[in-house]
Amino acid sequence: MLEKQQLQILLEDALQTGADFAEIFLEDTASSIIRVMNGEVTSIDRGNVHGAGVRLIQNTDEVYGFTNDVSLESLEQLVKNLSASFTGPLHNAVPLGEPKPYINNIKRPMESVPVAEKTAKLQHLSHIMKNHDPRIVQSMVQLIETRQKVLVVNSEGVYQDDVRTYTRVYLMAASSENGVMQQAGEGPGRYMGLEIFDEIDFDQLAKEVATSSITLLSAEDMVPQVMPVVLHNGFGGVIFHEACGHPLEATAVAKGLSPFVGKLGEKVGSDKVTAYDDGDVESAWGRLSFDDEGKPTQKNLLIENGVLKGYLIDYRNGRKMKMAPTGSGRRQSYKFSPTSRMNSTYIAPGTDKFEDIIKDTKYGLFAKKLGGGTVVPATGEFNFAVQEGYLIEDGKLTKPVRGAMLIGHGKDVLFKIDRVADNLEFGQGMCGSLSGSIPVDVGQPTIRVSSMTVGGAGGKK
Repeated sequence: MLEKQQLQILLEDALQTGADFAEIFLEDTASSIIRVMNGEVTSIDRGNVHGAGVRLIQNTDEVYGFTNDVSLESLEQLVKNLSASFTGPLHNAVPLGEPKPYINNIKRPMESVPVAEKTAKLQHLSHIMKNHDPRIVQSMVQLIETRQKVLVVNSEGVYQDDVRTYTRVYLMAASSENGVMQQAGEGPGRYMGLEIFDEIDFDQLAKEVATSSITLLSAEDMVPQVMPVVLHNGFGGVIFHEACGHPLEATAVAKGLSPFVGKLGEKVGSDKVTAYDDGDVESAWGRLSFDDEGKPTQKNLLIENGVLKGYLIDYRNGRKMKMAPTGSGRRQSYKFSPTSRMNSTYIAPGTDKFEDIIKDTKYGLFAKKLGGGTVVPATGEFNFAVQEGYLIEDGKLTKPVRGAMLIGHGKDVLFKIDRVADNLEFGQGMCGSLSGSIPVDVGQPTIRVSSMTVGGAGGKK
């Protein structure tokens, strides 16, 4: 690790030829992935990411470079090469300050737990799923552990370190009967170490995954139609994340490529909708003490009772928009320049009860679990596969359906949310954008959308 004074000199050198902002991001990340298939350990992979990224900005123009050689000589050459991109007056760097404390309450870090203990836990969960039913043909469990150490310094005096520890367990069960194959999965993750096994009942979760896979074998093909849709809590929030969250990032807003451009203070959804992005939810998969620009994360109000209140803003796009950063600058690694990204994005809980929402829906689709999908951030258009869904008939959950696809526009869905339950939960995923793939939470309570286009492979209704 370079000394503080050396970093100060590098920042000063970077501002010699016209750049008015300089930043150095140093990273050392260790990772481990263990995979178990049908009770057998199939692979154990370990990796390390180590390097530095340098960013220079003049007004809103940016150049970025990176290297895995973090010696002083290497970074001096990188700074020299990048600064040649600008011409203009010399600027001075603010003296580097002192780092603020970060949260690191990890009880069982990855290196403190023997591999044998980890594999035994995964094999146990794999056996639970495989032995649940003879129709289960494959059970897979994967443990992903990451510890990222970073240091961010910039010419405005920021000198901030952080250590981020993430642990995720992914479970999948595949079943087969009469030529039909189905699979179900869950992938809970937390900002913590192996204590995740004490926080989550993985035995119960493994049983639920296996049960879902078997249930889907008897599901009927969804009939395409327009109908009310009840989106369950947790990962159901992926629609808001994709169709509304991404368009609220300054990455899109600053370019004018968002349906929410210029709409601060305007009505963009029903009175039932209040939404946040929070970078500091305790132990959340998407949490950070400080973002990748060295700014403390915070709870950002995006929508309040249907009114647009804010965007997610990084440093450079904040310059373009003439708005302050919101602690939302993130990147996958030193190989990426940061930009505005989500952390834990969710629709706030309402006052309805899950049971009442189902009971008060005469006919509709209950989307219990969502799978993959696509979205166009500039318009908010989306389509998402329903991984596990059930018809609602006369206020009761009836037969399971498969092949359902939710189709619509984020801005339209926001106005059609007419029920919001009190059972907020989060789901975990990896979000890809300009600055790479990062861990995020998506969340919501159970909500009802009064009308949505549902695609499917079944005959016409």
